[in-house]
Amino acid sequence: MNTMKAAQIGKPGGNWELVERDIPQPGPGQVRVKVEACGICHSDVLIKEGFWPGIQYPRVPGHEVAGRIDALGSGVTGWENGQRVGVGWHGGHCFQCEQCRRGDFAMCANRKVTGIDFDGGYAEHMIAPAAALAAIPDELPAQEAGPFMCAGVTVFNALRHSGARGGDVVAVHGIGGLGHLGVQYARQMGFVTVALGRGRDKEPLARKLGAHHYIDSGADEAAAELQKLGGARVILATAPNAKAISALVDGLSVDGKLLIPAAPAEPLGLSVLPLIMGRRSVAGWYSGTAMDSQETLKFSVLSGVHPMNEVFPLERVAEAYERMISGKARFRVVLTISE
Repeated sequence: MNTMKAAQIGKPGGNWELVERDIPQPGPGQVRVKVEACGICHSDVLIKEGFWPGIQYPRVPGHEVAGRIDALGSGVTGWENGQRVGVGWHGGHCFQCEQCRRGDFAMCANRKVTGIDFDGGYAEHMIAPAAALAAIPDELPAQEAGPFMCAGVTVFNALRHSGARGGDVVAVHGIGGLGHLGVQYARQMGFVTVALGRGRDKEPLARKLGAHHYIDSGADEAAAELQKLGGARVILATAPNAKAISALVDGLSVDGKLLIPAAPAEPLGLSVLPLIMGRRSVAGWYSGTAMDSQETLKFSVLSGVHPMNEVFPLERVAEAYERMISGKARFRVVLTISE
Protein backbone atom coordinates (compact mmCIF):
# COMPACT_ATOMS: atom_id res chain seq x y z
CA MET A 1 0.00 0.00 0.00
CA ASN A 2 1.48 3.33 -1.07
CA THR A 3 -0.94 5.63 0.74
CA MET A 4 -1.52 6.59 4.36
CA LYS A 5 -4.17 8.26 6.49
CA ALA A 6 -3.53 11.76 7.78
CA ALA A 7 -5.45 14.47 9.63
CA GLN A 8 -4.75 17.88 8.14
CA ILE A 9 -5.85 21.49 8.31
CA GLY A 10 -6.49 22.90 4.83
CA LYS A 11 -6.51 26.59 5.75
CA PRO A 12 -6.28 28.84 8.82
CA GLY A 13 -9.35 28.26 10.95
CA GLY A 14 -10.39 25.30 8.82
CA ASN A 15 -11.98 22.06 9.94
CA TRP A 16 -10.15 18.78 10.38
CA GLU A 17 -9.80 16.80 7.17
CA LEU A 18 -9.13 13.06 7.20
CA VAL A 19 -7.36 12.36 3.93
CA GLU A 20 -5.36 9.72 2.05
CA ARG A 21 -1.87 10.86 1.10
CA ASP A 22 1.05 9.23 -0.63
CA ILE A 23 3.51 7.80 1.88
CA PRO A 24 6.44 10.27 1.82
CA GLN A 25 10.06 9.37 1.18
CA PRO A 26 12.89 10.74 3.33
CA GLY A 27 15.47 13.03 1.78
CA PRO A 28 19.12 13.47 2.77
CA GLY A 29 19.53 13.73 6.53
CA GLN A 30 15.93 12.68 7.14
CA VAL A 31 14.11 9.59 8.38
CA ARG A 32 10.59 8.36 7.92
CA VAL A 33 8.75 7.49 11.12
CA LYS A 34 5.85 5.08 11.27
CA VAL A 35 3.79 6.89 13.88
CA GLU A 36 2.25 4.85 16.69
CA ALA A 37 0.93 7.66 18.90
CA CYS A 38 0.87 11.46 18.88
CA GLY A 39 -0.15 13.76 21.67
CA ILE A 40 -2.42 16.73 21.06
CA CYS A 41 -0.81 19.84 22.52
CA HIS A 42 -2.45 23.19 23.21
CA SER A 43 0.08 24.85 20.89
CA ASP A 44 -1.50 22.94 17.99
CA VAL A 45 -3.98 25.81 18.00
CA LEU A 46 -1.25 27.80 16.23
CA ILE A 47 -1.72 25.59 13.16
CA LYS A 48 -5.45 25.05 13.52
CA GLU A 49 -6.23 28.77 13.67
CA GLY A 50 -3.29 30.09 11.65
CA PHE A 51 -1.75 32.08 14.49
CA TRP A 52 1.84 31.21 13.47
CA PRO A 53 3.04 33.26 10.47
CA GLY A 54 4.24 31.57 7.32
CA ILE A 55 2.56 28.16 7.69
CA GLN A 56 2.06 26.44 4.36
CA TYR A 57 -1.31 24.70 4.12
CA PRO A 58 -2.52 22.03 4.06
CA ARG A 59 -0.54 21.12 7.16
CA VAL A 60 -0.53 18.02 9.37
CA PRO A 61 0.03 19.10 13.02
CA GLY A 62 1.54 17.05 15.81
CA HIS A 63 4.79 17.42 17.76
CA GLU A 64 4.37 14.80 20.50
CA VAL A 65 5.26 11.90 18.27
CA ALA A 66 6.20 8.32 19.19
CA GLY A 67 6.88 5.64 16.61
CA ARG A 68 9.52 3.63 14.79
CA ILE A 69 11.91 4.46 11.99
CA ASP A 70 10.88 2.65 8.81
CA ALA A 71 13.10 4.39 6.21
CA LEU A 72 16.45 6.19 6.31
CA GLY A 73 17.49 9.00 3.99
CA SER A 74 21.01 9.25 2.62
CA GLY A 75 23.69 10.40 5.02
CA VAL A 76 21.82 9.39 8.18
CA THR A 77 24.04 7.62 10.70
CA GLY A 78 23.49 6.44 14.25
CA TRP A 79 19.88 5.39 13.65
CA GLU A 80 18.41 2.09 12.42
CA ASN A 81 15.23 0.85 10.79
CA GLY A 82 12.81 -0.36 13.44
CA GLN A 83 14.32 1.80 16.16
CA ARG A 84 11.83 3.44 18.53
CA VAL A 85 12.00 7.23 18.32
CA GLY A 86 10.16 10.34 19.40
CA VAL A 87 9.87 13.70 17.65
CA GLY A 88 9.08 16.84 19.63
CA TRP A 89 8.38 20.54 19.09
CA HIS A 90 12.02 21.31 18.36
CA GLY A 91 12.60 20.04 14.82
CA GLY A 92 16.27 20.91 14.48
CA HIS A 93 18.60 23.88 14.15
CA CYS A 94 21.80 24.79 12.28
CA PHE A 95 24.36 24.37 15.15
CA GLN A 96 26.45 27.13 13.49
CA CYS A 97 24.90 30.57 14.05
CA GLU A 98 25.62 32.83 17.02
CA GLN A 99 22.34 31.87 18.68
CA CYS A 100 23.16 28.16 18.47
CA ARG A 101 26.66 28.73 19.82
CA ARG A 102 25.23 30.33 22.96
CA GLY A 103 22.50 27.70 23.29
CA ASP A 104 19.61 29.94 22.20
CA PHE A 105 18.22 27.33 19.80
CA ALA A 106 14.72 28.81 19.79
CA MET A 107 16.09 31.95 18.08
CA CYS A 108 18.15 30.14 15.45
CA ALA A 109 17.18 31.58 12.07
CA ASN A 110 17.29 28.06 10.59
CA ARG A 111 15.41 26.26 13.36
CA LYS A 112 12.44 24.10 12.43
CA VAL A 113 9.28 23.43 14.38
CA THR A 114 7.60 20.05 14.01
CA GLY A 115 4.06 20.29 12.70
CA ILE A 116 4.59 23.90 11.63
CA ASP A 117 7.60 24.01 9.31
CA PHE A 118 7.01 20.41 8.20
CA ASP A 119 4.16 17.92 8.63
CA GLY A 120 3.82 16.35 12.05
CA GLY A 121 2.48 13.22 13.66
CA TYR A 122 -1.27 13.31 13.02
CA ALA A 123 -0.61 10.76 10.29
CA GLU A 124 0.45 7.15 9.85
CA HIS A 125 3.88 8.25 8.61
CA MET A 126 5.92 11.45 8.88
CA ILE A 127 9.30 12.71 7.70
CA ALA A 128 11.61 14.16 10.35
CA PRO A 129 15.18 15.50 10.38
CA ALA A 130 17.49 12.98 12.00
CA ALA A 131 18.64 15.79 14.32
CA ALA A 132 15.12 15.96 15.76
CA LEU A 133 15.00 12.33 16.94
CA ALA A 134 15.04 11.10 20.53
CA ALA A 135 15.47 7.42 21.34
CA ILE A 136 12.53 5.95 23.28
CA PRO A 137 13.37 3.40 26.01
CA ASP A 138 11.87 -0.05 25.43
CA GLU A 139 10.00 0.10 28.75
CA LEU A 140 7.95 3.14 27.72
CA PRO A 141 4.66 2.61 25.83
CA ALA A 142 4.17 4.86 22.80
CA GLN A 143 1.04 6.43 24.32
CA GLU A 144 3.12 7.64 27.27
CA ALA A 145 6.21 8.59 25.27
CA GLY A 146 4.30 11.01 23.03
CA PRO A 147 3.34 13.57 25.72
CA PHE A 148 6.87 13.52 27.11
CA MET A 149 8.12 14.97 23.79
CA CYS A 150 6.61 18.40 24.57
CA ALA A 151 4.73 18.61 27.87
CA GLY A 152 7.24 16.37 29.62
CA VAL A 153 10.45 17.90 28.33
CA THR A 154 9.15 21.42 28.95
CA VAL A 155 8.58 20.98 32.69
CA PHE A 156 11.43 18.52 33.27
CA ASN A 157 13.91 20.77 31.52
CA ALA A 158 12.62 23.87 33.29
CA LEU A 159 12.96 22.29 36.73
CA ARG A 160 16.40 20.78 36.22
CA HIS A 161 17.79 24.11 34.99
CA SER A 162 15.93 26.21 37.59
CA GLY A 163 18.77 26.39 40.10
CA ALA A 164 16.78 24.59 42.80
CA ARG A 165 18.61 21.95 44.81
CA GLY A 166 17.41 18.87 46.60
CA GLY A 167 15.51 19.88 49.73
CA ASP A 168 14.47 23.28 48.36
CA VAL A 169 10.81 24.24 48.31
CA VAL A 170 9.47 24.07 44.76
CA ALA A 171 5.84 24.92 43.99
CA VAL A 172 3.89 23.87 40.91
CA HIS A 173 1.04 26.21 40.05
CA GLY A 174 -1.74 24.34 38.26
CA ILE A 175 -2.41 20.60 38.18
CA GLY A 176 -3.31 20.17 34.53
CA GLY A 177 -1.58 18.82 31.45
CA LEU A 178 1.79 20.33 32.39
CA GLY A 179 1.33 20.62 36.13
CA HIS A 180 0.52 16.97 36.84
CA LEU A 181 3.88 16.10 35.29
CA GLY A 182 5.62 18.99 37.05
CA VAL A 183 4.52 17.74 40.47
CA GLN A 184 5.87 14.27 39.71
CA TYR A 185 9.21 15.57 38.42
CA ALA A 186 9.64 17.94 41.36
CA ARG A 187 9.09 15.12 43.84
CA GLN A 188 11.45 12.77 42.01
CA MET A 189 14.15 15.46 41.86
CA GLY A 190 14.15 15.66 45.63
CA PHE A 191 12.40 18.98 46.10
CA VAL A 192 9.94 19.77 48.88
CA THR A 193 7.03 19.77 46.46
CA VAL A 194 4.04 22.08 46.84
CA ALA A 195 1.04 21.84 44.52
CA LEU A 196 -1.06 24.98 44.02
CA GLY A 197 -4.60 24.38 42.80
CA ARG A 198 -8.07 25.85 43.08
CA GLY A 199 -10.40 23.76 45.23
CA ARG A 200 -9.91 21.12 47.91
CA ASP A 201 -11.11 18.43 45.50
CA LYS A 202 -7.70 18.51 43.77
CA GLU A 203 -5.73 17.74 46.92
CA PRO A 204 -6.01 13.92 46.85
CA LEU A 205 -4.67 13.78 43.30
CA ALA A 206 -1.90 16.27 44.06
CA ARG A 207 -0.71 14.15 46.95
CA LYS A 208 -0.98 10.97 44.90
CA LEU A 209 1.26 12.59 42.29
CA GLY A 210 3.84 13.28 45.00
CA ALA A 211 3.10 16.69 46.51
CA HIS A 212 4.24 17.08 50.11
CA HIS A 213 1.93 20.07 50.56
CA TYR A 214 -1.22 21.31 48.86
CA ILE A 215 -2.41 24.92 48.83
CA ASP A 216 -5.98 25.73 47.78
CA SER A 217 -5.53 29.08 46.08
CA GLY A 218 -9.29 29.55 46.03
CA ALA A 219 -9.49 29.53 49.82
CA ASP A 220 -6.05 30.74 50.92
CA GLU A 221 -3.59 33.36 49.73
CA ALA A 222 -1.04 31.19 47.96
CA ALA A 223 1.91 33.56 48.44
CA ALA A 224 1.34 33.83 52.20
CA GLU A 225 1.02 30.06 52.54
CA LEU A 226 4.28 29.57 50.66
CA GLN A 227 6.02 32.00 52.99
CA LYS A 228 4.91 29.85 55.93
CA LEU A 229 7.06 27.13 54.34
CA GLY A 230 10.00 29.54 54.07
CA GLY A 231 9.19 30.76 50.58
CA ALA A 232 9.59 28.85 47.32
CA ARG A 233 13.00 28.65 45.68
CA VAL A 234 11.14 28.05 42.43
CA ILE A 235 7.52 28.41 41.40
CA LEU A 236 6.69 26.64 38.14
CA ALA A 237 3.61 28.40 36.75
CA THR A 238 1.88 25.94 34.43
CA ALA A 239 -1.62 27.48 34.54
CA PRO A 240 -1.67 30.35 31.99
CA ASN A 241 -3.58 32.87 34.12
CA ALA A 242 -1.79 36.22 34.20
CA LYS A 243 -3.47 37.53 37.35
CA ALA A 244 -2.82 34.35 39.32
CA ILE A 245 0.81 34.13 38.14
CA SER A 246 1.51 37.77 39.02
CA ALA A 247 0.30 37.22 42.58
CA LEU A 248 2.82 34.42 43.14
CA VAL A 249 5.93 36.65 43.23
CA ASP A 250 5.42 37.36 46.93
CA GLY A 251 5.57 33.62 47.59
CA LEU A 252 9.19 33.35 46.47
CA SER A 253 12.11 33.06 48.85
CA VAL A 254 15.14 35.31 48.62
CA ASP A 255 16.80 34.55 45.26
CA GLY A 256 13.62 32.72 44.26
CA LYS A 257 12.56 32.32 40.66
CA LEU A 258 9.11 32.40 39.08
CA LEU A 259 9.41 30.15 36.03
CA ILE A 260 6.77 30.33 33.27
CA PRO A 261 6.58 27.60 30.58
CA ALA A 262 2.95 28.33 29.56
CA ALA A 263 2.15 31.78 28.20
CA PRO A 264 -1.03 33.57 29.33
CA ALA A 265 -2.80 35.73 26.76
CA GLU A 266 -2.71 38.80 29.02
CA PRO A 267 0.42 40.64 30.22
CA LEU A 268 1.67 40.06 33.74
CA GLY A 269 1.22 42.82 36.31
CA LEU A 270 4.19 42.73 38.65
CA SER A 271 5.35 44.97 41.46
CA VAL A 272 9.08 45.51 40.99
CA LEU A 273 9.93 46.27 44.63
CA PRO A 274 9.58 42.62 45.83
CA LEU A 275 11.87 41.57 42.99
CA ILE A 276 14.52 44.08 43.99
CA MET A 277 14.32 43.57 47.75
CA GLY A 278 14.43 39.79 47.53
CA ARG A 279 16.71 39.42 44.49
CA ARG A 280 13.81 37.53 42.93
CA SER A 281 13.41 36.89 39.22
CA VAL A 282 10.82 35.98 36.61
CA ALA A 283 11.83 33.83 33.64
CA GLY A 284 10.29 31.95 30.75
CA TRP A 285 11.19 28.49 29.54
CA TYR A 286 11.29 26.96 26.06
CA SER A 287 10.85 23.19 25.68
CA GLY A 288 14.25 21.81 24.65
CA THR A 289 16.25 19.97 22.01
CA ALA A 290 16.00 16.33 20.95
CA MET A 291 18.68 15.38 23.47
CA ASP A 292 16.70 17.12 26.21
CA SER A 293 13.68 15.05 25.18
CA GLN A 294 15.74 11.86 25.25
CA GLU A 295 16.97 12.64 28.74
CA THR A 296 13.37 13.37 29.79
CA LEU A 297 12.30 9.94 28.55
CA LYS A 298 15.15 8.22 30.42
CA PHE A 299 14.45 10.08 33.67
CA SER A 300 10.73 9.35 33.42
CA VAL A 301 11.36 5.61 33.12
CA LEU A 302 13.98 5.66 35.86
CA SER A 303 11.81 7.56 38.35
CA GLY A 304 8.36 6.24 37.44
CA VAL A 305 6.84 9.46 36.11
CA HIS A 306 3.72 8.81 34.01
CA PRO A 307 1.41 11.11 32.04
CA MET A 308 -2.31 10.71 32.58
CA ASN A 309 -3.84 10.41 29.12
CA GLU A 310 -7.16 10.28 27.34
CA VAL A 311 -6.71 8.22 24.18
CA PHE A 312 -8.55 8.57 20.85
CA PRO A 313 -8.05 6.94 17.44
CA LEU A 314 -6.90 9.18 14.58
CA GLU A 315 -10.37 9.02 13.03
CA ARG A 316 -11.75 10.92 16.05
CA VAL A 317 -9.21 13.75 15.80
CA ALA A 318 -11.86 16.51 15.80
CA GLU A 319 -13.39 15.18 19.03
CA ALA A 320 -9.97 14.70 20.61
CA TYR A 321 -8.85 18.22 19.71
CA GLU A 322 -12.05 19.72 21.10
CA ARG A 323 -11.56 17.76 24.31
CA MET A 324 -8.11 19.35 24.66
CA ILE A 325 -8.93 22.91 23.62
CA SER A 326 -12.02 23.04 25.89
CA GLY A 327 -9.87 22.28 28.94
CA LYS A 328 -11.99 19.24 29.81
CA ALA A 329 -9.25 16.68 29.23
CA ARG A 330 -7.67 14.93 32.21
CA PHE A 331 -4.80 15.52 31.51
CA ARG A 332 -3.18 14.89 28.11
CA VAL A 333 -4.97 13.83 24.93
CA VAL A 334 -3.23 11.27 22.71
CA LEU A 335 -4.09 9.97 19.25
CA THR A 336 -3.32 6.34 18.52
CA ILE A 337 -2.20 6.02 14.92
CA SER A 338 -0.92 2.50 14.29
CA GLU A 339 0.44 -0.50 16.16
